[in-house]
Amino acid sequence: MQDLSISIIQSEIVWENPEKNINLFNKKIDDINSDTDLIILPEVFNTGFPVDPKRFAETLNGKTVNWLKQKAAEKNCVITGSLLIKENKKFYNCLIWMQADGNFKTYKKRHVFHLGEESEIISPGKGKLIVELKGWKICPMICFDLRFPVWSKNRFINNEFEYDLLIYVANWPAQRSYPWKQFLISRAIENLSYLAGVNRIGTDNPGNKYSGDSAVINPKGEIISNITPEKEQTETISLSYKNLEQFRNDFNVGYDWDDFEIIIL
Repeated sequence: MQDLSISIIQSEIVWENPEKNINLFNKKIDDINSDTDLIILPEVFNTGFPVDPKRFAETLNGKTVNWLKQKAAEKNCVITGSLLIKENKKFYNCLIWMQADGNFKTYKKRHVFHLGEESEIISPGKGKLIVELKGWKICPMICFDLRFPVWSKNRFINNEFEYDLLIYVANWPAQRSYPWKQFLISRAIENLSYLAGVNRIGTDNPGNKYSGDSAVINPKGEIISNITPEKEQTETISLSYKNLEQFRNDFNVGYDWDDFEIIIL
């Protein structure tokens, strides 16, 4: 199995300005000079959070998705991040997994934030997404999903793990940065998986501050990235499948995981 090269972009987001944000991330993506298989952007990277979906939600054939299609083709890699999408008269916080060939898959955020009134305007998704890239199985999720270990849980079935890399894209406020960092490490350890958490920085229009604290973590729970909190920064990191496989062979607690079923109402 080949190693996987991923680029994480920790950035400010211009409040309620899709055009400026597309220009911002366009430059940051163009500035990635090393070869990469996957570029990860923050949650709602084109608008910030929370914003009025009636004004800012797009369709899956809208400007931002088409821009992602263009950039993925230019960089010959997958690009992922979330934005507000309108579908069947509902609004979703929707992650786009855009491939270099223009085909894409979506994941709709399952856990919408009641305390932040997200649940009043955004509909929850109904299912998980597992994608493959260079033989790696990858599970992308969005922000508040991080607090729900059952939803994030890896599975070990017929001697195979359901995924090898878990991703969270986020707008996670600085006042809750401590649990963000602890949850990321916990999710990597308990799922015997690499993990990438990509969060924004800066201050949004309502006054919420974001410290970033983006990180790439190995299945031992060790941080293997060098992103500085509160700083705009892009980092490309190589994930070793050999190291992942060796650790799983040496310490495969997957044999003892409980089997379970998630019932979605």
